[in-house]
Amino acid sequence: MEYKDWKQYEETKEKFIQVIAKNMNLYGVTPSIGRLYGVLYFAEEPMTLDDMREALSMSKTSMSTGVRTLSDMKMVEPAFKKGVRKDLYKSEEDWYKSFTSLFGSKWKRDTETNIEEADETIEEFRTLQEETDDPQLKERIEEDINKLEYAKNYYKWLMNFIRVVESGEIFNYVPKVNQSVGKGESS
Repeated sequence: MEYKDWKQYEETKEKFIQVIAKNMNLYGVTPSIGRLYGVLYFAEEPMTLDDMREALSMSKTSMSTGVRTLSDMKMVEPAFKKGVRKDLYKSEEDWYKSFTSLFGSKWKRDTETNIEEADETIEEFRTLQEETDDPQLKERIEEDINKLEYAKNYYKWLMNFIRVVESGEIFNYVPKVNQSVGKGESS
């Protein structure tokens, strides 16, 4: 009877790991890296690349790339265990921290690019507006410049929002759900 219970436990856990893997595309991550995160999240102890390779039946190179990606996203961090000479890794248990870090870096980069592109387009439109003799085109350009200024205002607002997320101020407005779950703890 115990074997059946453990089997059901593993299947249930695997189902959730699949959900994590599937939804990691929201963060620009492949499902295989999402599975790696799920395995690390449920691991009782930090894992080596060999442990991960064995658990996921993937190459050591794939594991290394996955760990690096997750580490850059602040979702995985190095761990240390006395007597273990190989590199160990564990998942970042604070999903709020991971989200704010990831959200901030990805959205900030894209938003800054959008602001730069809007500025360049406005500059090009202004030059064209000054050079053309076509009154209809001048009017159309002015309308489009107004649209781009509106977009820039939105992007500036978005940069403020990103700052609120990155700084953790967001939790003053949308509090974290009170929980503390770690290895060996329960809420």
